[in-house]
Amino acid sequence: MGEQQSLLAEQRRALIADEVRRRGGVRVNELTRRLGVSDMTVRRDLDVLARQGVLEKVHGGAVPPADASAHEPGFEAKSGLEPDAKESIAREAAALVSPGTAIALSGGTTTYALAKRLTGVPDLTVVTNSVRVADVFHAAQPGAERQAAVVLTGGVRTPSDSLVGPVADQAIRSLHVDVLFIGVHGIAPEAGLSTPNLAEAETNRCLVRSARRVVVVADHTKWGTVGLSSFATLDEVDTLVTDEGLDEAARAEVTERLRLLVVAEPQG
Repeated sequence: MGEQQSLLAEQRRALIADEVRRRGGVRVNELTRRLGVSDMTVRRDLDVLARQGVLEKVHGGAVPPADASAHEPGFEAKSGLEPDAKESIAREAAALVSPGTAIALSGGTTTYALAKRLTGVPDLTVVTNSVRVADVFHAAQPGAERQAAVVLTGGVRTPSDSLVGPVADQAIRSLHVDVLFIGVHGIAPEAGLSTPNLAEAETNRCLVRSARRVVVVADHTKWGTVGLSSFATLDEVDTLVTDEGLDEAARAEVTERLRLLVVAEPQG
């Protein structure tokens, strides 16, 4: 029996290691469902793999062995993280958009979910450095008279399918939008908004400066996370749209620093 349990543990850990390598990151709750084991068992497996140098534990899951502040999961890996929260956040954020406005959407899986909810809003002008976001609007209602006008910046493509670098920065600096909806790798009181990608940080700075109003769309797991490079302080943010997993201490901090905190309830 002991040998069988040991074999099963090795099989589990091999599967976990493969998922981390293939997807760029995994979450504990995903692994418990997939493997049919307890949260505690998964965490023990992650502890063993971390000691072996196979992966690095982060809040709520694990990523490939690297400096956590500089690790950037790909779009597909991030799509699988907190999907319900992202949809709830997108629903609330979409309610902040009025017909006929000029908005900007940064790269990211939460802004991608938001884009899908905005295709029916008439007369929008959308500035984005996200290939995925641009594709959403280009695919929606082809030929419609009131379809959104999309401005896609050029630039170098990141693992999260954002376009960054000097070409993107120059394009964004010449534009002015009513509202920026921006996704983040991390948000924290001292570090503000941050990303593991240095080039993306500069492009995000340009996006923040281009907007009259800055709305961060980020689930609760982003709170307290600090990426390699900060690109905005909390004082530069007007609104945070997040999910109900954000704890009370964080809510108090956000309420004190930002004009508006929107907590999205789970979808029914």
